[in-house]
Amino acid sequence: MNIPELAQKITAQDRRALARAITLIESTKPEHRAQAAELMDALRRDDHQAIRIGLSGTPGVGKSTFIESFGMMLTGQGLRVAVLAVDPSSARSGGSILGDKTRMERLSRESGAFIRPSPSQTHLGGVARRTREAVAVCEAAGFDVVLIETVGVGQSETVVAEMSDLFILLLAPAGGDELQGVKRGIMEMADLILVNKADGDLKPAATRTCSDYSGALRLLRKRPQDPEGFPKALMVSALEEDGLAKAWDEMTALTGWRRENGHFAARRSDQARYWFEQEVRQGLLARLDTPEAKARMQEFAGKVAEGAIVPSLAAQEMLDKLNQ
Repeated sequence: MNIPELAQKITAQDRRALARAITLIESTKPEHRAQAAELMDALRRDDHQAIRIGLSGTPGVGKSTFIESFGMMLTGQGLRVAVLAVDPSSARSGGSILGDKTRMERLSRESGAFIRPSPSQTHLGGVARRTREAVAVCEAAGFDVVLIETVGVGQSETVVAEMSDLFILLLAPAGGDELQGVKRGIMEMADLILVNKADGDLKPAATRTCSDYSGALRLLRKRPQDPEGFPKALMVSALEEDGLAKAWDEMTALTGWRRENGHFAARRSDQARYWFEQEVRQGLLARLDTPEAKARMQEFAGKVAEGAIVPSLAAQEMLDKLNQ
């Protein structure tokens, strides 16, 4: 694969080249990993910055419906939108349905939109391991907004916040009481809470839920990267496309404030440092996948099972052998 040519096509907004690049990035083959690193280095020189929006929420809250309505609104304003959707992988077969293009039928036909589903595989945190690199490639391809849809997640799965400029949490009406808002974890990472399905019979419940979370957010400790009034809770209806424009106005206002006050660039620098450390950790874990390391692990595991050596001492000896 000609990496310089591929990088040039990506910056020229070639959609086929973009798809090929993400496939390359997601590959686990050693030769492909080397090519992917070369590609990322080539694209690093591009100074285009998109707004990276991480979107999380429990299954059934309407993430795909929201993204389609929200994406249609943005493309209607002349913006180019990329959607990176992460589907859960089966713990038994390892397979994924990858049906997000089907679920976002209108948006998938938009010339200004790009939708790419990816399997989560064994990676925890609601995103795939290479989603961060896919976001950077979409940014280099000239997209104005990159939406990262996570697997339906719980309180502690907040990795998407480490690759986005804005972290949006979608909630369903009557999904919990005010106490949920002060739980540490996913709530305190959110920049904006959107109570979806605020339409029809659910609108009164959505109003109460939004009010509950607005009150709960005021109890959380003030973050330096937030202007007055943030984070905040809003009501939206993805089905009726109500409240989407207001949500976008709040997102752009928050992003603008962070750019002016230096928080935007500082956050991206912190994220780069975080992912460097993650790559080092993953590289160390990969050393345990070699045949020699697996054989040693089995040997030590057998001794531990027999009671010939304690687990902590066996682990230390195993690590010492890896460093030899």
